[in-house]
Amino acid sequence: MTAVLQRPAAPSGRPGRRPELVSRGDSITRERKKLFLPFVGPALAFYTILFVAPTAYAIWISFTKWSGGDDMTFVGLQNYVRLFNDSLFMKSFGNTLILLFVVGAAIFIIAFALTLVLRDMWGKKVARSVIFFPHLVNSMIFGVLAGFILNPGGIVNVTLGWLGVTDPPPWLAQQNIFPLVMVMMTWVTTGYYTTILMAGVDRIPQYYYEDCALAGANAYQRLRHVILPLTWDVFGTCAVLWTISSVKIFEIIWVFGGAGGAGMPPTDAWTTAVFTYVTAFSGQSIPAYGAATASAVLSLLLVSVLVFLLRRVMKREAVEF
Repeated sequence: MTAVLQRPAAPSGRPGRRPELVSRGDSITRERKKLFLPFVGPALAFYTILFVAPTAYAIWISFTKWSGGDDMTFVGLQNYVRLFNDSLFMKSFGNTLILLFVVGAAIFIIAFALTLVLRDMWGKKVARSVIFFPHLVNSMIFGVLAGFILNPGGIVNVTLGWLGVTDPPPWLAQQNIFPLVMVMMTWVTTGYYTTILMAGVDRIPQYYYEDCALAGANAYQRLRHVILPLTWDVFGTCAVLWTISSVKIFEIIWVFGGAGGAGMPPTDAWTTAVFTYVTAFSGQSIPAYGAATASAVLSLLLVSVLVFLLRRVMKREAVEF
């Protein structure tokens, strides 16, 4: 006689769930909660001490008037009102937005074009290393080189003289510093993002391209239906990285401003990072740490808002292959 095993009846209050699985799941959850504090607690404590607490203190300083040597005087939003009425800060803020959007667009267009060209090119690993190399060089070296090759008697003007150009442009004039920085930032940074994008494109399986070839898809259709959907997360990451780094651009503007012999970059080339530094540490006037910190807080807010919007706009379902 064959015995028939009966499934245990489910509890009346929670139909469809076996009791042994429920108890096992609850035990795992309890064990995870026990591990949360010893594993995550130290990292959370360091993050709070090294980032959250200094940020909160900086926000407090931005509401005060403080030169560093006297007592802090609470002034409320006066520093922020002063910044928005300061034409120099608004010019610096506008330059930051130009670097963020205009230079960022140029970098990603060129980087994506290079990615498509280098993908099928022989020796692409060598080419990738070559275009990545400028990102490894310190900005101080570019400033020294700019002063060496772009001065009135430098290599560029000598070469132009050989070609018959008798009146070359003043490359290091104050009005040309910011466009020169834009070109230099595009050249230095394009290789970095090209390398990241190529890593994303290289992980796409070859049979996708073979299917496109069999279907007769042209380059634009491959780009639209294969490359972009499968590398969208890489683009999103690169956009966030550029947003964060562009708001902090400082040293290349400082060294290029000094390349012309002025010592300090012209105000037309300032960004919010340069404005913050000069306001706090220039040594040519009484430090205004409250206004400088307010400028830094506004930069932090700009980055936070843009990163949030980017994450929302570029959010897509993950594609696995």
